Amino acid sequence: MPLLQTLHQRFRRFSFSAPWNLFLITAGSFLVAFAVKSLAAPFGLLTGGMSGLGLLCFYLFPNLSAGVWYFLLNVPVFVLGWVSVSRRFILYSLYGMTAVTVFIEAIDYVAPIRDIWLAVIACGACMGLGIGMAMRSLGSTGGVDILAVMCKERFNISIGTFDFWFNIAVFAAGFSFLDLHIMLYSLAMTLIISMVTDYCLRIFANRVMVLIISEKPREVLDVVLGQLDRGATVLSGRGGYTGQGKEVVLTMINGIQLKRLEELVYSIDPRAFTIMGSGFHVLGEGFSPRKVY
Repeated sequence: MPLLQTLHQRFRRFSFSAPWNLFLITAGSFLVAFAVKSLAAPFGLLTGGMSGLGLLCFYLFPNLSAGVWYFLLNVPVFVLGWVSVSRRFILYSLYGMTAVTVFIEAIDYVAPIRDIWLAVIACGACMGLGIGMAMRSLGSTGGVDILAVMCKERFNISIGTFDFWFNIAVFAAGFSFLDLHIMLYSLAMTLIISMVTDYCLRIFANRVMVLIISEKPREVLDVVLGQLDRGATVLSGRGGYTGQGKEVVLTMINGIQLKRLEELVYSIDPRAFTIMGSGFHVLGEGFSPRKVY
């Protein structure tokens, strides 16, 4: 058990390290660039965010490539971000923006897809996965994410709300200049991007809050601390009917450990009462660190 705990702690530290964050940003940037260059651009589709604005500029002014437009649009954003958010976030995001630009310029492969609906689905899934991977790091791929963080820090506007209104503006411009059918396909693709991004964030960060009411709280606490290697809090409670005092064990675990906890608890006390609920946004030691922008 000490060896397993040591390996787990080492992996946890590595997952918060610079090499891991750079890997996530690099892989995510490649997927975003591939979606833009190989799937969206050949059909004239418009993605959301800064990449979508870059594509719109490319469609209207094709003298510059999509990668160059993406880079130029990001320059003023990074200038603003340099004085508004943390250097760490900006430097990671600068790397992500550069990686996306380089990949867009380097990729000349066009996916052999003839059906535009297949392109919509493939592009939405690919870009959503790329964005989701980059957002799991301590940076981003640049562009809208930086503007959204600035608005969140200064005006308490949520990142999702800012992304929504920014995309509304991009698509409003797209409806003014591009074919109506293409824009409707692009709206469907944006929905797929949002769904895949959300799924990627949840599948890698599924947290469950568990309240355990048992006649043997100390034994339950021992298995949570020892066998599951999770922290726990003992709450003071009182039975609503009997009025008797009880100790309630509160713990946070990941989704993989859920069944294991259930087996351990009911092997100790078959009459235990457990309450399990989603705890997706969890900050603290052993889970997600707080991001300081």
